[in-house]
Amino acid sequence: MSHPNVNALWAETLVAELVAGGVEAVCVSPGSRSTPLTVAFAEHPDITVFSHLDERSSAFFALGRARRTGRPTPLVCTSGTAAANFHPAVIEADQAGVPMLVLTADRPPELIDSGANQTVDQEKLYGDAVRWYRDMPEPEAEPRKVRMLRTTAARGLAAATAADSGPVHLNCRFRKPLEPTPVAADDPAGVPDDWDEHGLAAGGRDGPFVTTGHGVPTLDESDQRHLSERLAAADRGLLVAGPAHDGLSAEGLRALADATGFPVLADPLSNLRFGPHVEAIEAPVCGGYDAYLGSGAAREWPDPEVVVRFGASPTSKPLRHYLRDADCRQFVVDPAGTWTEAEFTATDLLIADEDATGRAVAEDVETRPAEGWTERFADAEAIHWSVVEDALADTYWEGGVLADVTATAPDPATVFVSNSMPIRDMDRFGRPRRADLTVLGNRGASGIDGITSTALGAGSATEDPLVLVTGDLAYYHDMNGLLALGRCGVDATIVLVNNDGGGIFHMLPIAEHETFESQFRTPHGLEFSPTGALYDLSFERVPDRASFVAALEDSVGSTGTRVIEVPFDAGSSHAVRDELEAAVGSRLD
Repeated sequence: MSHPNVNALWAETLVAELVAGGVEAVCVSPGSRSTPLTVAFAEHPDITVFSHLDERSSAFFALGRARRTGRPTPLVCTSGTAAANFHPAVIEADQAGVPMLVLTADRPPELIDSGANQTVDQEKLYGDAVRWYRDMPEPEAEPRKVRMLRTTAARGLAAATAADSGPVHLNCRFRKPLEPTPVAADDPAGVPDDWDEHGLAAGGRDGPFVTTGHGVPTLDESDQRHLSERLAAADRGLLVAGPAHDGLSAEGLRALADATGFPVLADPLSNLRFGPHVEAIEAPVCGGYDAYLGSGAAREWPDPEVVVRFGASPTSKPLRHYLRDADCRQFVVDPAGTWTEAEFTATDLLIADEDATGRAVAEDVETRPAEGWTERFADAEAIHWSVVEDALADTYWEGGVLADVTATAPDPATVFVSNSMPIRDMDRFGRPRRADLTVLGNRGASGIDGITSTALGAGSATEDPLVLVTGDLAYYHDMNGLLALGRCGVDATIVLVNNDGGGIFHMLPIAEHETFESQFRTPHGLEFSPTGALYDLSFERVPDRASFVAALEDSVGSTGTRVIEVPFDAGSSHAVRDELEAAVGSRLD
């Protein structure tokens, strides 16, 4: 193979190793210093290139693909502030444990701290947010260096996808010429004429240069027996599934729930609230707990005696506080051994594969909960969903949108839910359903930046219909991300819940102060319909529930992208939420 110069050799080798390691796509933002990487990715026949003009949107798009696939989609950018614009998505990937591989182009080291244009200190730019970092040496056609390059590519992918998955940063330095311009072989920047004879460095191996095997952490016999005995001895137990670590499958949950008979409290982001298992599990799969666990009636319930938790910290504050106040043994199962319990009341951290633990313990346990324990949760669920249905027949509020999206989304579908109120409403009003819904959200750092881009990235990784539910501020914050609809070939149904500002701040004590309107809710008064013409999408504003459901059904059943804007008054929606919670509490009493 002929390489015009050493930069091309270096970049082509790096890309070849990433492809050998399973990389199928890349997100690239244009720039000069990253030219060798961009050309190498663009010319590789097995790589799909997603081109993004905005680095921040590019990074969140890659994050979304990784959420959907479990594999990193590498990011490429030029030097300077371009790399800094990756940082918000890197933080989210770190906090949520999402695989990510960041390839930042950089200038030669002698230009650092020299005043050279577009030159900043990119070493360890993302701090402790990355699982592994390497400042790469300058390219050179030297066999040992190139073998190091191949090994580094394999190590980077392995670190990004390990049990404690997350971002990896490789800082790639290049000096001119950056384009694939031929350089004579006797030039220091040239490639020797006999390069193809340099064994492993030149040719690599059949497959990845280094293959990394990820073992599955399992409990030792004494820890497994201890957990099994605790479950077997308990009359009142709970299984809590927080936002997914991609570790607990529906089969593992079903086995454990059927063996214990304990209720399952499934976060909407757990990927266990929805699916065929909902009707197959003997114990109830609960989704309305956010409404009733904070009520007066639930405070009178006896505490659980044991709780087994999977996944990240639950979205629901009432659930988190219920677990905080419960006087019981709480087991948190986490294969990476991270701490995901901010109330600091868990008693046991089990560093083990979630699915393997569920299956193994299910084989050891055969017990039934105390009479009335499971029924208490089943009755509360029935009351909650009855109250919601009655309310939907009479009024419409922001949470009703999430109830309708959950009930209407096709089977299968990917549903991405923005932070702020949409994810909270999905938690409270997204009723468990047997349909195969993959519900995703950015709950690592819980920001509203990059929501649209993350959703479109997730949609690019599957043939399933994509539904994004976002608020007006999140939509405004990432309008650049809409460019991916045309450039990256993604279709979506975008539900825009518009309450003209930061509606979630109504939940805070500051809402009673006179600075609330101007400094917190901050109404913007923006008209979003022009984004339809700007980004070549269909835009529709609907006035009521009937027209929303009709528009939603039509959009998910057709091609192209449609934004369905549903206007609300934030204060009125909060009043409805409070009324429904009171109604549930009253009926429970």
